Amino acid sequence: MKLSSFYPVLMTDRMKETGDFYQKHFGFSIVFDADWYMSLKQEETGDELAILQASHETVPSPFGKSVQGLILNFEVDNVDQVYQQLIKERQLPLHLALRDEAFGQRHFITRDPNGVLIDVITVIPPEESFQNQYKEEVWKDEG
Repeated sequence: MKLSSFYPVLMTDRMKETGDFYQKHFGFSIVFDADWYMSLKQEETGDELAILQASHETVPSPFGKSVQGLILNFEVDNVDQVYQQLIKERQLPLHLALRDEAFGQRHFITRDPNGVLIDVITVIPPEESFQNQYKEEVWKDEG
């Protein structure tokens, strides 16, 4: 199978609030906007995100529930700068404090209006004990 695109679709009852959140805090722009579906695209990366009214007729009825149990990872060049903007200046809720992880991430976790966790990450070199678990080198050299 050859994919031409892949993106998450968040089912919610908070269409406008959710769309506004991702536009304001993560630089997404609206590509398509209806009262039941919104397609967003991140200008710099081309990444896409969609928002769907959970009760819309295209959703099979047993599954028409708002999103839960989801974490979206946003990799950024400078997580400390994004932390300053989102947590310190804009006062988004903080659910995991900014920290370095031995497996190769510096990150913090906030959430969107639906309770979807947002893990904001800068990839850092992992500690030696984790380096063999990587199939390719994904971290940047510090030197």
